[in-house]
Amino acid sequence: MGKPWEKDVFVSPVINEASLKKFQKATEIAKKDGKIVCGGSVLSDSHFKDGNFVEPTIVVGLPKDHELVKEELFVPFLCIEEFDNFDDAISEANKSNYGLTAGIFSQDKNEIESFFNKIEAGVTYANRAASATTGAMVGAQPFVGWKYSGISGKGAGGAYYLLQFMREQTQTRCE
Repeated sequence: MGKPWEKDVFVSPVINEASLKKFQKATEIAKKDGKIVCGGSVLSDSHFKDGNFVEPTIVVGLPKDHELVKEELFVPFLCIEEFDNFDDAISEANKSNYGLTAGIFSQDKNEIESFFNKIEAGVTYANRAASATTGAMVGAQPFVGWKYSGISGKGAGGAYYLLQFMREQTQTRCE
């Protein structure tokens, strides 16, 4: 954790004061309605005094319909839920109004294939350890969200992204 321009930094500060306040509100709610098992604090000691640094946070014990489970917070905040089986997990994930990123860790090739066929998200991963579900790989993948996470169905950085801003015209000339 550190400054975003430092080469070996994996987690940098949240983007602005509003995001910091969003993180603080989410952690207050999580302490009341669930259990924070990791993180949950704003960091402000000497190394972190210049920036909006927060601890990546993991929460358990929230109901599946809880606001923290259902919203896109854009802060390092993860709610973990338990499911009886794979299909229930996919079904619950797809109930979300959002579909930016989704990832799976599995050694079962059929389960991975089923995940890719069923999950409703624009950027998907299997067994990606670094930045598992944090977004597209810059310069290698388009960044596209489904449902409320996107507006055009075209991903920034993708081959078809600019076409949505152009006016097409077909011309036929017969002499």
